[in-house]
Amino acid sequence: MTPVWSQLVNLAVAVAFIMALKGLSGPKTARNGNLLGAGGAALATVVVFFANPGMKNLPLIIGAIVVGTLIAFPVARKVKMTAMPQMVALFNGAGGAAAALVSVIEFLSSGHEESKVTLAATVFTVVVGSVSCTGSLVTFLKLQELMTTRPVILPGAKLFTPLVAVAIVVAAVALVVSPATWVLVALLLLSLVMGVLLVMPVGGADVPIVISLLNAFTGLSVAASGYVLDNVLLVVGGTLVGAAGTILTREMAKAMGRPLTNTLFGAFTATAGGGAAGPDDRPVRSSSPDDVAVMLAYARKVIVVPGYGLAVAQAQHTIRELADLLTARGIPVVYAIHPVAGRMPGHMNVLLAEANVPYEQLKEMDEVNPEFPSTDVVLVVGANDVVNPAARTDPAAPIYGMPILDVDAAEQVVFLKRSMRPGFAGIQNELLFDPKTTLLFGDAKDSLTKVVTALKAL
Repeated sequence: MTPVWSQLVNLAVAVAFIMALKGLSGPKTARNGNLLGAGGAALATVVVFFANPGMKNLPLIIGAIVVGTLIAFPVARKVKMTAMPQMVALFNGAGGAAAALVSVIEFLSSGHEESKVTLAATVFTVVVGSVSCTGSLVTFLKLQELMTTRPVILPGAKLFTPLVAVAIVVAAVALVVSPATWVLVALLLLSLVMGVLLVMPVGGADVPIVISLLNAFTGLSVAASGYVLDNVLLVVGGTLVGAAGTILTREMAKAMGRPLTNTLFGAFTATAGGGAAGPDDRPVRSSSPDDVAVMLAYARKVIVVPGYGLAVAQAQHTIRELADLLTARGIPVVYAIHPVAGRMPGHMNVLLAEANVPYEQLKEMDEVNPEFPSTDVVLVVGANDVVNPAARTDPAAPIYGMPILDVDAAEQVVFLKRSMRPGFAGIQNELLFDPKTTLLFGDAKDSLTKVVTALKAL
């Protein structure tokens, strides 16, 4: 039986998790909230050793913790901001795999004698944890661009995917009714395959939503594994993650202007070939940093649209310096934040917070869109799909129907790009060929530094 003192500590840790989640809801309290959650998790881990003096395989457990710490600490310290989404995807997949494996081990060690409710929890953990594991790995491959970011429909997937789903349901029911190891193995393998089938058809622009969804999956699988292990703290922690991830996924899907089912399965019904990015010989208007500086200096209002390219160039501090220079000249500057800009939820918010950009200057899509028609210059730094008019005009485009930032309504647009390469969704951006658009080619940090220098000289 768990000691009373241990239960009280776990209760305090559960409260810490709740307060940490509350802290993460605001930029000013996010750091302390994160530290509170991490401290609670560390305390919960330590308590386990003192509350279970007869713990088996203690050297292996301690060894695993040491190895994991030695790997995780330097990785977390050195990971670049651009690679943060990939790391989140890998950690999320590891969490799902851990929950599934714990339930498998509990099933095998119990001699198939669990209650039906426990078996149902085991089934849920194995299915959801396995889907989260392989789905997160595919997400990592897309984010790292080790595979195409465009939707991928495997041969026969339209028939095969429903069959796998039905097979999972059948195996799940069979395992609860008549527990057998081979059924559990079959359920595990089918769920791993389903994770791949679920994420492969998702296009690059929708990856942030999938990350949020898989995070919710992992939380729910951890909560179910907590029931299997009779661990209330895991149930609480997992439920918090699952609930928060579910709410975030719903809000992001709402911001994208289409239901989650369309994000996951829209590629099955999309018209082939639409929005493809092929060679384009149409002329574009390019400019120099000096000309851009003059354009900005005489603007009455400027909106900055940050994107993944800003993170790649690590130019967040330079764009902050540029915005400060413009503000000092009496030119109001705001940042337009699209819900799925970057590679994970809140990517741009975190990136700009790193540069100490005042949170009041950040405006969400619905708030900032009415301001574009009255804006003299929009500075697009590394964004692409979130400002692509094809989302409104091309029904065959993979981003069609996605609400975008109405950049094309501004008087002038300055687009910072390395090249004419298409965005993460793999389609060409018609805004680049708009007569009001000026392209400034080169590394975003280098280009912005030159613009800052030229602006100071005016």
